[in-house]
Amino acid sequence: MIKITFMGAGSTVFARNVLGDCMCTPALRDSVIALYDIDEERLEDSYIILSAMNKNVNEGRAKIEKYCGVENRKDALRGATFVVNAIQVGLYDPCTIIDFEVPKKYGLRQTIADTLGIGGIMRGLRTIPVLKDFADDMEEVCPDAWFLNYTNPMAILSGYMQRYTKIKTIGLCHSVQSCSKDLLNRLGMEDKLEGRKELIAGINHMGWLLEIEDKDGNDLYPEIRKRAIEMNDREKHSDMVRFEYIRNFGYYCTESSEHNAEYNCFYIKDKYPELIDRYNIPLDEYPRRCVNQIAGWKAEKERILDNGQITHERSGEYASYIMESIVTGNPYKIGGNVLNTGLIDNLPADACVEVPCLIDGKGIHPCHVGKLPVQLAAMNQTNINAQLLTINAAVTKKREDIYMAAMLEPHTAAELSIDDIKAMVDELIEAHGEYMKDYK
Repeated sequence: MIKITFMGAGSTVFARNVLGDCMCTPALRDSVIALYDIDEERLEDSYIILSAMNKNVNEGRAKIEKYCGVENRKDALRGATFVVNAIQVGLYDPCTIIDFEVPKKYGLRQTIADTLGIGGIMRGLRTIPVLKDFADDMEEVCPDAWFLNYTNPMAILSGYMQRYTKIKTIGLCHSVQSCSKDLLNRLGMEDKLEGRKELIAGINHMGWLLEIEDKDGNDLYPEIRKRAIEMNDREKHSDMVRFEYIRNFGYYCTESSEHNAEYNCFYIKDKYPELIDRYNIPLDEYPRRCVNQIAGWKAEKERILDNGQITHERSGEYASYIMESIVTGNPYKIGGNVLNTGLIDNLPADACVEVPCLIDGKGIHPCHVGKLPVQLAAMNQTNINAQLLTINAAVTKKREDIYMAAMLEPHTAAELSIDDIKAMVDELIEAHGEYMKDYK
């Protein structure tokens, strides 16, 4: 019997999509699905909705169980074949609000703050202790399970699990599978979508579209570069930062412009406030999304609970395809976040990198990419520095190590003095209270 445990099942929309995919997959339909969360109300909502989905799209084949609270966590994990992680430690309120509001006092502005920046560092530091507890439990009750991590900061959390636990871990993101499709659509090159061939590699949220060819093997990059630069010079749009990457570094990046605006020192600068408007950068974007998502979910929940009708069609999320491939042995290819075991030659061995991975009945097999173009490796390295320092701080629990992670984070370092960085870190730790209690 296959058992799929979902950690953070109170994230109902995401749990519904991933587990709905499993219910739509013949090899996974009869699974035991264990829902785990520490919030009883949110867990109950997910249980009701997933039970309705199981009835409507899966003829009730899956067995759905719910487990609430730390005291029941081992039972949720016991005997699991796959563990899907989608937790958000500290939620939007209070922790995401703190991640944005305290840095603002120091003149440090952010867009998403879940991957890098001072917000990403704090998010990683409060999440790793929880993942350590998960790993300890898994080593005891399901040591052979695959841990499929969807929680950000992806490279920090997945990298910690891969280096400091025995758990088989892969990090999964939405960016890779939609990267070239979105780019070609935006540039009016839809006719090149069918049969295209591509190579994407780098790090999470800063992976690079290294190669892209049409079905006949023709290089599409010359036309992409021409159209992207012309579009940025002609009009304001939502992807200007990534198109500037094409202009200045030659390549397109997997993740959105609102993310990438804060991953470096170029675009959000107190000395050059005009850049915000010039490149159409949405400051404080993630808090707005959180508020809208919370309101939207409340309305959707009432509708579902009122009529009990919910359907689902299999999405492009990687999780169910990975599970299906491991269970059936049928091969599948994904873009996954794994430890850099010689996969990208000019990035560090202890970095978590995003590369093509082949899946089969034996598990997940990352593919060797070779060297990135030197400028792309350099961009990745600035982010990797902060990622590795954050992981180190989570392991040592030393405040001095948190200071160093923040001091070497590109955007933070470009904006603030060392004294202000230390003062900001101190204030953030205090504001997070119990969520950062381990850091002295």
